[in-house]
Amino acid sequence: MVLYFEFFALWFTVALTKGDVMDNVTINNKGQARIFENRYLEALTKTRPWVIYSIYIPTVIFLIYYVWSGYHYSIMLMFWIFLSAMFTWTFFEYLVHRFLFHFPAGTKLGKRMVYIFHENHHEFPRDRRRLFMPPVPSLIMASVVLLLFCGLSLLVFDSGGYALVFFSGFISGYLIYVSIHYAIHAFPPPKYLKVLWRNHHLHHYQQPDKAFGVSSMLWDTLFSTLPDKKSPGQGDRDYN
Repeated sequence: MVLYFEFFALWFTVALTKGDVMDNVTINNKGQARIFENRYLEALTKTRPWVIYSIYIPTVIFLIYYVWSGYHYSIMLMFWIFLSAMFTWTFFEYLVHRFLFHFPAGTKLGKRMVYIFHENHHEFPRDRRRLFMPPVPSLIMASVVLLLFCGLSLLVFDSGGYALVFFSGFISGYLIYVSIHYAIHAFPPPKYLKVLWRNHHLHHYQQPDKAFGVSSMLWDTLFSTLPDKKSPGQGDRDYN
């Protein structure tokens, strides 16, 4: 119970104050963090984009076809559910990045969890093997999310079909996000997306308490967490 109170108290505090748990991270543009001493556990913390695509793209295609053929929803209904789920992902992305990945933990275990899930990325932002969530934790979290969606869908609509379409859109939003995130750290920006590159580099190199949205600037705009752009910094030099 004490940990719950600590979590919500610090969560509320970090939302209202300046400064960030990543402020004192030493950034290394070369190299890779060693998260676990055990080589098998360490291997589970790394992946490549094609692995994640090969898991989720067929899953999305299958679920959409399964719902269309089995539940006989209209194409337009499925389209709007899918689109609303992709939009929902952008908000989820913002909340998780801001309040969980940058959570100022006060316990040793909490700090360790923050490091495993996100701080190592701030320490080694160019480590391409950790820009996508690895398959094992990704599948566990996706399964939990799917069960949650199905439970809510059955409770509200007495049907799981809506949840399957929504989950497909949600996962598609995730794939877009993680693809953009990978590209930001691995490639120069296309002109029409340069602002996303710039914001995310500012988040890493100058203002870790800003720019929590990666695939969208909407929520940073609404919650006043867009980065200040008064002067160019390391983030600008990295891709210009």
